[in-house]
Amino acid sequence: MSATFKHGRPLMIDHTPGSDVTAGDVVELAACVRIAHSDIPSGQLGALASGGGVYEVDKVSAQAWADGESIYWDDSAELFTTVSTDNTLAGKAAAAAANPSDTGLLQHIV
Repeated sequence: MSATFKHGRPLMIDHTPGSDVTAGDVVELAACVRIAHSDIPSGQLGALASGGGVYEVDKVSAQAWADGESIYWDDSAELFTTVSTDNTLAGKAAAAAANPSDTGLLQHIV
């Protein structure tokens, strides 16, 4: 699990995955970060959040986040990070997060 919905009004888009998707999974489509709110079985039509919500997300523990800082998805590590190189923009930090800490708040805006 990488993301837990906290609040907001997410924009949902249709998605039919090629493999099972679990609620909280981050799905990268066309260089955009999407978040599953519910389980979607392989080959079945479901929906992914495309922005508009605030999520508690798994982050690189050894990073501090400043409120409003750009946050990226590192698909290899399956963690959110402040490092832009080779990662996909996911949104902005919705609050400061300490170093060390395993989670942070993400305002999903892309």
